[in-house]
Amino acid sequence: MRVTRVVGLCLAAFLCFSSLVVASVAKPENGYDKNKAKLLSYVLGQQLQRNHFSHKPMDDALSKEAFSLYLKQIDGRKQFYLQKDIDELQHFSLKLDDEMRQGQILFPLVAEELLRARVLVVKKFMDEFATQEFDLNKKGFIESDNKKLAYCQTDAELHDRWQKTIQYQIVSQYLNRDAINEAKKGVDSEKQKETRPKSEQELQKEAKEKVIKSNREMLDRMMTREAKDQYDRFFSIIARAFDPHTDFMPPTEKEDFDIHMRGSLEGIGAELQEEDGFIRVKRIIPGGAASRQKQLVAHDIILMVAQGEDDPVDITDMRINDAVRLIRGPKGTEVRLTVKNVDGQTMVISIIRDVVQLEETFVKSTILGSGSEQYGYIRIPTFYRDFQGDGPGGDGRNVTDDVKKSLAEINKTKTRGLIIDLRNNGGGALVDAVKIAGLFIKSGPVVQIKTSDNKAEVLYDYDADVYYDGPIVVLINRFSASASEILAAALQDYHRALIVGSEHSYGKGTVQTLLNMDNALPLLGFSMAQYKPLGALKVTTQKFYRVTGESTQKKGVIADIALPDAFSSSEIGERYEENSLPWDTIAPASYEKWGSYPFNVEKLLSASQERVKKDKKFIEIQKESEESKERLKNTEVAIDLASVKQERDRTKAMRKNASLLGHGFESDDEEAAPDHVLTPEEDRRRMVSRLREDPYVLESLSLMGGTGSLATEKSVAGAATDAAR
Repeated sequence: MRVTRVVGLCLAAFLCFSSLVVASVAKPENGYDKNKAKLLSYVLGQQLQRNHFSHKPMDDALSKEAFSLYLKQIDGRKQFYLQKDIDELQHFSLKLDDEMRQGQILFPLVAEELLRARVLVVKKFMDEFATQEFDLNKKGFIESDNKKLAYCQTDAELHDRWQKTIQYQIVSQYLNRDAINEAKKGVDSEKQKETRPKSEQELQKEAKEKVIKSNREMLDRMMTREAKDQYDRFFSIIARAFDPHTDFMPPTEKEDFDIHMRGSLEGIGAELQEEDGFIRVKRIIPGGAASRQKQLVAHDIILMVAQGEDDPVDITDMRINDAVRLIRGPKGTEVRLTVKNVDGQTMVISIIRDVVQLEETFVKSTILGSGSEQYGYIRIPTFYRDFQGDGPGGDGRNVTDDVKKSLAEINKTKTRGLIIDLRNNGGGALVDAVKIAGLFIKSGPVVQIKTSDNKAEVLYDYDADVYYDGPIVVLINRFSASASEILAAALQDYHRALIVGSEHSYGKGTVQTLLNMDNALPLLGFSMAQYKPLGALKVTTQKFYRVTGESTQKKGVIADIALPDAFSSSEIGERYEENSLPWDTIAPASYEKWGSYPFNVEKLLSASQERVKKDKKFIEIQKESEESKERLKNTEVAIDLASVKQERDRTKAMRKNASLLGHGFESDDEEAAPDHVLTPEEDRRRMVSRLREDPYVLESLSLMGGTGSLATEKSVAGAATDAAR
């Protein structure tokens, strides 16, 4: 009965749309063709329900979720709408599914009209603040957790919220100037001597003027958004109500389309995503400028962007394409990012744009220790594969071949064990996760994939050769996701490796497919060319399952030996994403565990906990984790000058310590000028130097029976293997 009703409604919408198009010539309104919106609502609704893994119905429950997501996207910080506006919009909360079926999209236009009315009110606040004297030492707090914020009841409450926000922004801008001056010490010293130092009063006045200017530009930008932006945002939110990785991507220029496809930013080396009105860092690209600079990390929210010493631009509520244009820039130029980290603290990060150093994205390996205390180490930053160069006669580079080369080098030395480092590995080619797992087992199933039609497929390793048969420790953290979780899970299930690191990995156990919406246009007997291009739909179509039948979705891979993690209190992982698909199980595959498991987990865990209690670095990491937990409980941020400076200094110091973060950053550029290409020997020395200070690597050695320390650089046997060789 339910299926009949859904089909009937879709057919009704289809016939309704057909008659509308035939009866009238499309008339653009505010730069957007409403008939195109009708067509998109029909095609998008059909494709989502047909292709999404969950086959979630377009009903009131989905409407309610999309309504909530839309409000978070358009006014995430609750600094425009009043509660009475939300009460008025509640009329739409259960009608968005109806709007999609009928092709009558009203909600985003009404929501935008109400928002613009509030923007005009805030613009008047800004005129008042421009003539107001702010005491930067005045105590006060603002709430950094949007979930704890309530909508203001009155204009007076909204005014107070904005006044505190502006004071905090002025303080931050004032401190930014201090940071710039500090960075410029010793540069153009003669010119600086000729310049009269500005007084504190002048600097604070200048900071206020810049903040007011930036906010006015943001408000003006909000007043000039086109109807197309509202429709595009609405369709994107409808898609995201199915799950966080499903999204509608409107047609754009090729450059912007590639940003959506890859999220890859030339310039800083980071993947970004748009979430709840903010631009969030999804992943730091190995070998990129941000990776080498070390302070920007995944899940940071970018609030403002400044070019060198120029005034910062507020990118809150800005679409990702526009934000990317500000962040991108030529190699060698500076971009300053004002970011909020996962526990609500704000800091400014200066990054010199650069191209991604490709060698840093490839597998690297070395031998750690000396004599009878030698261990192999392989770092896999991502599961890369050059599909265009691959195939018959092709020589496309891929991570599997590079790991094989590394193992061949390691096997030349008698080692007591192997560390496979998957920290910060966000995934990549599934085929390589399967192939690499196969290097360490005789043969058998590696992962199961369940499709939206409820069929399960098993991916096997058919190669009976084992390329390394000794003990293995796999290092993971909360940023290890997707294909890296498949590899870690397979080695854990086969009792082939001990999983060490963060309590759990990210937990992304889904697969997305990109669909061209133009290919889904209905055949109406007349041309649809005037509505092309419609854009693309990235939709979740499959889920991963371990050979045990358990999903990697949401739970991730649970570490056998969990170590202190500075991010343990932060909401990082699929389990914290809204509308994420559930963890579940299917029938297990038939597989045979490794003959002898060399790890007594219970005994190793007890010994590890004793070592961690005495280790200075882990003590510091645990301290940072506990402090972060307290900050997450108390999400009110002080806005007075002294408090902001103190917290900023603390955050900056913590971020400079890559070992403390447990991110396993590969680069240590103090050894080389930016344009200097490291020799293999320099590369080896740099990597070993970093690993010697990495508490997670040292503890991994102890777990395999080592001393938990590394020999001096001169006594390290073997050379680092940049797998390109």
